[in-house]
Amino acid sequence: MASVLQRQRPVSPVRPEEVSATRQPTERASTLPPRVYHDPEVFQYERDAWFSADWLCVGREEDAAEPGEYFLTQLFGENIIVVRSDDRQLRAFHNVCRHRGATIVEEPCGKLVRFQCPYHAWIYDLKGNLRPPRHTETLENFDLSQNGLFQVRLDTWAGFIFLNLDPQAAPLAEHLGEFPNHWQPFPIAELRRSQRMEYHVKANWKALVENYSECYHCPGVHPLLNHLTPYNLGGYLPGSGNWAASWMELTSDYETLSIDGYLHGRKRIPGMRPEDLKRVYYAFIWPNLLYSLHPDFLMIHLVWPINAEESTVICELFFHPETMAEPDFDPSGPKEFWDLTNRQDWHVCELQQAGTASRSYVPGRYSIIEKMVHSFDAMVADRYANDGQRTVVVREAIKNWGGARTKRRSQPAELRESAD
Repeated sequence: MASVLQRQRPVSPVRPEEVSATRQPTERASTLPPRVYHDPEVFQYERDAWFSADWLCVGREEDAAEPGEYFLTQLFGENIIVVRSDDRQLRAFHNVCRHRGATIVEEPCGKLVRFQCPYHAWIYDLKGNLRPPRHTETLENFDLSQNGLFQVRLDTWAGFIFLNLDPQAAPLAEHLGEFPNHWQPFPIAELRRSQRMEYHVKANWKALVENYSECYHCPGVHPLLNHLTPYNLGGYLPGSGNWAASWMELTSDYETLSIDGYLHGRKRIPGMRPEDLKRVYYAFIWPNLLYSLHPDFLMIHLVWPINAEESTVICELFFHPETMAEPDFDPSGPKEFWDLTNRQDWHVCELQQAGTASRSYVPGRYSIIEKMVHSFDAMVADRYANDGQRTVVVREAIKNWGGARTKRRSQPAELRESAD
């Protein structure tokens, strides 16, 4: 099937020396320069060089489970069809007729036996192949096999669908690196979507990923979250790839992150080990997938940049089908908890967006428990510099934030480190 030719790579507007301080060890590093959160030229570069050339999560296999089922997705100006073909393979195509460029499919999702352009009725099968159009019999050098729908690279992991607009990008498995190894005990592919929340946030997409990647802010911003999983109890997961991951510890007899901290009959995800029952795992996968595994559900956030100053965030909760089949299944506790927490986060992100626009602001310093934030910022800085060098922030598993044993005082806003 035809594929779109790769476009010339854009040139970074951020000079390597502008981000050199971010590419240092956390103990010496400074945050990203403020202009990368506001400059339209920087945003356009990120859109063209990263979001148009990296693997992006766009949905779940359940969204196109049977032959003919499809959904549409928008990737930075490109209208894409994701469809389950009649051979049961998932495929993705640009939603553009090869005749005179009309949009073929208009409904956002549904089920079809073929694709038929509404303009001149050119027909394509579910594999994107063009069927002989009327009145083309005498055309010279007209090859049906060369006039099928332009295909978009598609791959899956654990039930998630990823697309990549760059036909020459490295495979998804290489992009994920060792990330899948951490989740092999759990049937992530079997989980099913239960809840979906959408937010419009007046903040740069990078600020949202940074916020997600630390709980240093939790005592003041998230009193309920900090009560269930104190900000100073957790650790980092090791591994290579375009991601970073950590975990936080549920205290007392709390069972999960919900409005009261309890399961209320919801089954835990199969495969949970004893340590998993008291942990909530957090990870980001470059560039915009945020992944949170709880004892009884998985939550993801998809952060979609609108411009340098605004983003859309999709938050979804997934449970095991056996849990959802229970007659008393009630996901309202987790949904209410995370809607509250999300809104608290978006508020402080918008405050940061406003503050970093001040001429008085200069890059700050990371706290020692912000290594996951620094990991993301280092990925950003490395890609701006584009010199082939990779900054590694977390090199091995760390059982406690900052590599030292921590103990919670009665005042949760304080952090006390004790010797091993």
